[in-house]
Amino acid sequence: DIKSVLDLKKKTNEIFRQMHHTGRPIIVTVNGRPDAVLLGVEVFEKKLRSLNLGMLLAAAEADVKDGSVRKARDFMKEFKESAKIPG
Repeated sequence: DIKSVLDLKKKTNEIFRQMHHTGRPIIVTVNGRPDAVLLGVEVFEKKLRSLNLGMLLAAAEADVKDGSVRKARDFMKEFKESAKIPG
């Protein structure tokens, strides 16, 4: 959904209602060019969690590619010893 900054000024409540109802972002244009994006807080937080997870996965994939890994069994043994977990 695309709205001009003038629409946003004149129809703020309507645009926010639409954004919350549809869950879709609103692209705000200035002089006909995209300038900002409005997102509901819940949508933003979901996107942020997805982005953070993607960054963690990318780092993990890089570790695997570089060979910076160890066997899960060795890790669990070391983890249990350092945390003093029985068994």
